[in-house]
Amino acid sequence: MTTTNPFGHPPSPEGPRVRTRRDFLKGATAVAAIPLVSGLWGCGPKPSAPTAGPVAGATKGRRKLGPLEVSPIGLGCMNFVWAYGPPVDKQQALKVIRAAHERGITFFDTAEIYGPFTSEELVGEALAAVRDEVVIATKFGFDIDPATRQIKGLSSRPEHIKRAAEASLKRLRTDHIDLYYQHRVDPGVPIEDVAGAVQELIKQGKVKHFGLSEAGGATIRRAHAVQPVAAVQNEYSVWTRDPEHEVLPTCEKLGIGFVPWSPLGMGYLPGTITPETAFGEGDLRAIMPRFTPEARRANRPVVELLRRVGGRSSAAPGQVALAWLLAKMPWIVPIPGTTKLNHLEENLGAIKAQLSAEDVNEIDAEFSRIKLVGARAPEDLMKSHDVGVDLGTSSAGGHGKSPLPKK
Repeated sequence: MTTTNPFGHPPSPEGPRVRTRRDFLKGATAVAAIPLVSGLWGCGPKPSAPTAGPVAGATKGRRKLGPLEVSPIGLGCMNFVWAYGPPVDKQQALKVIRAAHERGITFFDTAEIYGPFTSEELVGEALAAVRDEVVIATKFGFDIDPATRQIKGLSSRPEHIKRAAEASLKRLRTDHIDLYYQHRVDPGVPIEDVAGAVQELIKQGKVKHFGLSEAGGATIRRAHAVQPVAAVQNEYSVWTRDPEHEVLPTCEKLGIGFVPWSPLGMGYLPGTITPETAFGEGDLRAIMPRFTPEARRANRPVVELLRRVGGRSSAAPGQVALAWLLAKMPWIVPIPGTTKLNHLEENLGAIKAQLSAEDVNEIDAEFSRIKLVGARAPEDLMKSHDVGVDLGTSSAGGHGKSPLPKK
């Protein structure tokens, strides 16, 4: 199949024939949702946005996450199996992942908890034939029963991390994980112990680089002092600005890359979700305060802002949302997820939809005057977040949610 490739890579050979995937998600997903959806959607005062980084050429070529070199846009692989409805057909999932590689994406993001386990299995199977051409990121940090796949809670004990890594390696069909994130900060394990466990895996060649997800500034600094952190993955988008007050400045100072998850605002920013949109069974947006019909109606000015800026260059609102992230800093790599080829193509179009510094400043200035309705997650989830992740919290002078090592 001949494809358009914005990064200049040749298409990959067709992968091996795949088997039919069993239906692994049954019943409600609300319990599993709690640890995965993080933070308070910014409803309070918005901090001043960081000055837009180099705009000329910022969205072309490769980007660096610490020492890792990746495509400017990656592919989030959660949506195939979880969060926005029932899992998609296995053949469709494999087709989209392989198409992403054929179109030049080299950065693929998954986690053991997505499914659980099934997303890693899909990524491993889809990319086995091109393993040396891609960067695979996955995450640890939950206690998941391997037999029942029941999620029991957080666990970042060093011995558990090593077992989780071995299991992920098998599912991913590889001998190394390029980027291994702690998925959520564990309040029962010092981050120094976590970093030390990953450091051992790096010395053994099983992991190449260390990452953190939904971590605040103090936790990032403590971890980085033990084992250099290549990337931090927190929620960040035009309408979710929480990382700007603490996390992004920390990453910039330490030379750490940043990977925004949900860069399209859980599908709201492209403008296709309306107050009348019905969320099906298993769609987490049904429980999100920012996705009530009233909030969706009230927050429409954000979409219209993106549409207005994009209209100057025939860019869709979602493309502007991604281009805004790419224009912010050259070490930011968003990972939009999708299950459809046409959405994949549209997301990649953001690379050509470059924004000027004036465009970025206009979006930030106009956004600061929009009063958002609804938090980005239910209130009970806020209590589990690391200090400094959400607007209104700060880890300055503290040690974050991770406990200090015992003396």
